Amino acid sequence: MTTYTERQRIIYEASQLFDLVADVERYPEFMSWVVDSRIRSRHDHTIVVDMTIAVGPARRRFTTTGVLRRPHRIDVTSSDAMFDRFMQRWPFESATEGGTNIEYHLDFKFHSRVLQMLMARAFARQAAATISAFKRQAHRLYGIRS
Repeated sequence: MTTYTERQRIIYEASQLFDLVADVERYPEFMSWVVDSRIRSRHDHTIVVDMTIAVGPARRRFTTTGVLRRPHRIDVTSSDAMFDRFMQRWPFESATEGGTNIEYHLDFKFHSRVLQMLMARAFARQAAATISAFKRQAHRLYGIRS
């Protein structure tokens, strides 16, 4: 089992950050470890996404379900056979001093013990890089703010 949580205050509005995280089909443009990301279906506030990630030479494709509660929260789960458990949580809360308090929470366990040993460290590194990737993308799309 691996759990990772990153919290930061980011200078952009909650709705802007929500839109970045919800725009999964653009992930390959700014997250080098995401090789492909496509929305399989969309119904009301739920999207089903097929995503392929690369960790070194290894590539893994899996399916997630995201529940979008704009602009406050995104919850992502996967019942893919590769995982015993997979959950991401993205709360977006307006900060009193401006910007948005954002949290990225990742909790996963691979079904295979070997895969857990091989991929857990890489997933944790990529989780740490995720917030940075979204901040860079926000700078590109919305401009640099102080």
